[in-house]
Amino acid sequence: MAFDVMLPLRDVLTELNHDNSVRVVVLTGAGRGFSSGADHKSAGAVPHVAGLTRPSYGLRSMEVLDDVILAMRRLHQPIIAAVNGAAIGGGLCLALAADIRVAASDAYFRAAGINNGLTASELGLSYLLPRAIGSSRAFEIMLTGRDVDAQEAERIGLVSRQVPREDLLPACFDIAARIAAFSRPGTELTKRTLWSGLDAGSLEGHMQAEGLGQLYVRLLTANFEEAVAARAEKRPPVFTDEK
Repeated sequence: MAFDVMLPLRDVLTELNHDNSVRVVVLTGAGRGFSSGADHKSAGAVPHVAGLTRPSYGLRSMEVLDDVILAMRRLHQPIIAAVNGAAIGGGLCLALAADIRVAASDAYFRAAGINNGLTASELGLSYLLPRAIGSSRAFEIMLTGRDVDAQEAERIGLVSRQVPREDLLPACFDIAARIAAFSRPGTELTKRTLWSGLDAGSLEGHMQAEGLGQLYVRLLTANFEEAVAARAEKRPPVFTDEK
């Protein structure tokens, strides 16, 4: 997670957010790892820090990394993390910021901060991990700094599935193709309401937000009628998102 990688990633996410030809994003690592977290040899350069003291420099540095996680969360398109190896520290945070996680069978996860004499909490990890796997498991994993292999990750819900390494990208592309076949506003609103549901103050309030989203797509498109017709004609539906 050197800045010479994270800054271009942030820029690409911004571009993708406005690229209406892109319906789903698959994020994976180069080589045999997803992301090993902080680069201890060369962190890269942080922009716009001339004249700052060390404390302010640190704050700006964290802000750059935070922006990547938040950009993933805000992206219009769903993100599938194809975890092709180690996802350590900030790399675990990147995986958790994705909407769907699929792991290679030899991948593993580690909240590494505690192992480095720091806190295990970084880049939203203490927010995202308990919501993914429950508080007790998250506390244990973050406080012990132990590795979670792909098989355990699947069992506890950290990933939706784990597959042989050679099947990882094909499996993610299959999920992406299925998502891309659905309504664009339906997909975007589903992602949005799933995340907002994790923060909802009440069931009743969240149900109202869900209902408005459902009505929005139902009344402004002919997607429902197309789905009914397609089932009757035994063909795949074609959602145009038009009325």
